[in-house]
Amino acid sequence: MSEEEWERFLRESVAGAAEAPVEPSARAREVERRLRERSGQPAGWRTYTPARPRRRTGWYITGLVAAVVLLVVGLFPEQVVGWFGGSDGGRDGAPLAAESEAPGEAPGAEPNLRPTLAEPFRGSPAVRWADGAAGITVPPAEATGWMDAAQVERALRQSRDFLVAAGLDSRVLRGERPAKAIALLNPHQKDVQDYLRTALSSTAPSPETNPLLLFSRFRTEQARLVGDVVKTRGRLAYRKGKRGAVEVTADVTFVYPVTPAADGGRDAEVIRTIVRRKVVMNWDDPAKVITEPGTMSLVSYALDMTNGGCSAPTGYFVPPFGTADEQPADAHQVDPYDRSNPIDTSNGTTAPGNGCATATRS
Repeated sequence: MSEEEWERFLRESVAGAAEAPVEPSARAREVERRLRERSGQPAGWRTYTPARPRRRTGWYITGLVAAVVLLVVGLFPEQVVGWFGGSDGGRDGAPLAAESEAPGEAPGAEPNLRPTLAEPFRGSPAVRWADGAAGITVPPAEATGWMDAAQVERALRQSRDFLVAAGLDSRVLRGERPAKAIALLNPHQKDVQDYLRTALSSTAPSPETNPLLLFSRFRTEQARLVGDVVKTRGRLAYRKGKRGAVEVTADVTFVYPVTPAADGGRDAEVIRTIVRRKVVMNWDDPAKVITEPGTMSLVSYALDMTNGGCSAPTGYFVPPFGTADEQPADAHQVDPYDRSNPIDTSNGTTAPGNGCATATRS
């Protein structure tokens, strides 16, 4: 021991160390005893807790979790976006965000599951699509052509009403006359009115007069819709057209789950007829075109269809029950859920039954 440490030891032995415990006086012990008796605390009770050194374990855990999250986002970005309702994910069944522009690619692969009566959309991208009219995106309205913003908004709403009346009305799907849709068409557009008269009255329509060009229909004696839901995905867009008209373009895919009309029991076959329609409509300036209020003129209409029949047109979709897995080796294959490619409208219309394609997935 050094001389300095020895001197400090002798000094603290006489005066007491600054940090050494001090024996309480008799008076202090008496006061402590009375306070303890009043409070009921047992002997030896202490009202303080010794300070503990802070641990940084929490920060280490937080950092580890953050690192794992960043790794998962880097490896599986689409799935992570889908967990939070993004438009490219939804693997857990969350609905997709509304379609506001043309997608850049086809939807991702789904589990290879067959549709059932209880789950008619399982195993397809449509399981995450919206129901009915909710899947048709309507853009914000701005003054365009001869219309102000309020008039454009009404034209967009009525354009969607036409799609609903032509492709979602339960009576039209059963083959009844599409009266609501026809009421929105300009009665002075002669070529369209001639088409309607022929298409809806003929028992053997031609490819050019097939009512399926505009309306979705099934024979009630052959097929029936499974449940009350038709899945849709698509959007409307608009611009200034000829003669100042407001030209509205609709690009929408409809997915119809159907089963044979004859009751097949709980294990009845379910097929999805998938129809993509592109309809161009003009809301004309009545000062320049003969029209009626609340009606529009058809500029063009086209469709792509799978699982709806490949034989000569009958005016109804004909799902291929019992033959869905029979595909010719040289069949032209398409992905009916791929909305990234445009419909071929070079001829103004695309008639079903002309060069029938086989769906790569249904």
